[in-house]
Amino acid sequence: MSKRIDAEDLNHILNQTPGLWEEVRGQTIFMTGGTGFFGCWLLESLLWANDQLGLGTKAVVLSRNPESFAVKAPHLANHQAVRLIQGDVRTFEFPAGDFPFVIHAATEASAKLNQEDPLLMLGTIVEGTWRTLEFARTHGTRRFLLTSSGAVYGKQPPEMTHIPEEYMGAPDPMDPNAAYGEGKRAAEILCRLYAQQFGLETEIARCFAFVGPHLPLDAHYAIGNFIRDALRGGPIRVNGDGTPLRSYLYAADLTAWLWTILFKGQPCRPYNVGSDIGISIAELAGLVRQVVNPGLEITIARQADLSQPPQRYVPSVERARNEMPLESLIALEEAIEKTAGWQTSRGSVT
Repeated sequence: MSKRIDAEDLNHILNQTPGLWEEVRGQTIFMTGGTGFFGCWLLESLLWANDQLGLGTKAVVLSRNPESFAVKAPHLANHQAVRLIQGDVRTFEFPAGDFPFVIHAATEASAKLNQEDPLLMLGTIVEGTWRTLEFARTHGTRRFLLTSSGAVYGKQPPEMTHIPEEYMGAPDPMDPNAAYGEGKRAAEILCRLYAQQFGLETEIARCFAFVGPHLPLDAHYAIGNFIRDALRGGPIRVNGDGTPLRSYLYAADLTAWLWTILFKGQPCRPYNVGSDIGISIAELAGLVRQVVNPGLEITIARQADLSQPPQRYVPSVERARNEMPLESLIALEEAIEKTAGWQTSRGSVT
């Protein structure tokens, strides 16, 4: 069973979004992916704002398995303002009513699926986005938020320290492993076409890497794996050579950014969402050890080839910083501590 997100984090989100919630007073929001990592944070923060501000807002949430979600997070699934509907994002039946705001956060962000069944990955992203846009077009939607990905840029050039939204790189369409990134590119152009043809205001958040409660510890996310290893008593295992550079935004900051982009973002103007403070995977393992369980062993699978520049996946967030404005306010050390503490308190790591 899932544990509630701490009130401190929920108040942090509320404090970073002053005045925005009046947009949804008395309205109903439709959300796909409402039971995943992003979705749990978006849904719980919406319900917190609802209760704190007396908004009278309701949420209709698409789920492939509402019964499973009700077991995982009964405080969300059973909330009086939430209605779960069962369906596949590619084929779901449209609920009746007007939905001024739609959040499309349903994505199989799974490296395993991307490797084993890239056709399913690509089809789910493209068909699911098309279906959700068609729902929005026919149900009174004003603003539509797509949670896209930094994967749309393809490989970051080693000489580029931060990827800006203007960068015109792309994944290799001949690489089956590019199915996720190519799917997100197709999802973005679908949003642009619906905006042009039907006047739908589509906001695009290009999301990078994150940490926080609800992040799976057994998926392909290095930071989640390291926290799991540390909580189990080590060793903390680095599967590569430890040199790639990543950056991590805490989930409470992420959620404030997504709500702000939905309500204030310029339509069809993508915004990178993430931290712009890079850290190597080896340094990240050391930081997790320092915060969670000092003294643990760290193992690195391969020796680094110092003749090659390290791989990077770090966004520029100047657009979000200057136009919203948005900032990363919770330091990575605190983010790791909060995530590990949440996992420990729910007793999920053995």
